[in-house]
This record gives sequence, C-alpha cells and structure tokens, in this order.
Amino acid sequence: MSEEKKEGFHAPALCPVCGNRMEITRLQCSHCKTELAGRFEPCRFCSLEEKHLQFVETFLRCRGSIKEVEKALGVSYPTVKNMLEAALEALGLEERRELREVRRQEEKTEILKRLSENEIDVETAIEALNQMKGER
Repeated sequence: MSEEKKEGFHAPALCPVCGNRMEITRLQCSHCKTELAGRFEPCRFCSLEEKHLQFVETFLRCRGSIKEVEKALGVSYPTVKNMLEAALEALGLEERRELREVRRQEEKTEILKRLSENEIDVETAIEALNQMKGER
C-alpha cells in the first residue's frame, strides 16, 4: 500500500489570540478516520518555526558540517553560527556557561585554522571573531 504525501499546514505552536502555547487535543487516522481525543505532547521539533526547521534539516543533511551548510545555504560562517544558535534556543537547548566558553575557544581556533588554510579571507575571519565578541 503506497502512502500519498499530503500537503498540510504546520500546526501553530503559539495561540494567535493570547500567545500561550497551543496543545494537541485530537488526532485522526487519515486512512480509517479513527479519532483519539485527549492531551498529547507535540514533539520538540513540531514547535519550531519553519525557518528553524529548514535550518535543522539542512544541518542534518550536511552531517553537521558548518562548511557544507555554508555552501548549501549560500551564507557566511557567522550567519550559519547565528542560525544554529537560534535553532538551539528555539529548542530550549542553551549551553551552560562553562561549556559556552570552551566552545568559544574552539570556534576561535577553527576560524584561525580556516584563515590559515585560505578557506576564508581575512575580512570574513575578522567579521566572525568580532561577532563572537558581541555574543557574550
């Protein structure tokens, strides 16, 4: 039995009237029309805005390679890092302060390595390093 991919709407995560979180209370089988009613928790990714969901899909498709995400989206390293941080924040996966400092040092090292290997130019490296300063 082949399943058709149906075009549908993405359920809103927030109420358009009051801004509070929406909850799922009804499910229906598209084949036999069986219905379930109750309170159901949506998956963490279901509440992502479309822009974050598209980024996460691209990031996964690129196997987590920021260089590949840069190419796929046609954006700079700092933009990819900002998109990643925004998606993590939207998922509620912010880092603890100690881990953030370790990550920042690793990012600086990566930027300088990419500069030394001529993968990025000086202007892009300066932009990325300056952007890291502004994130503190």
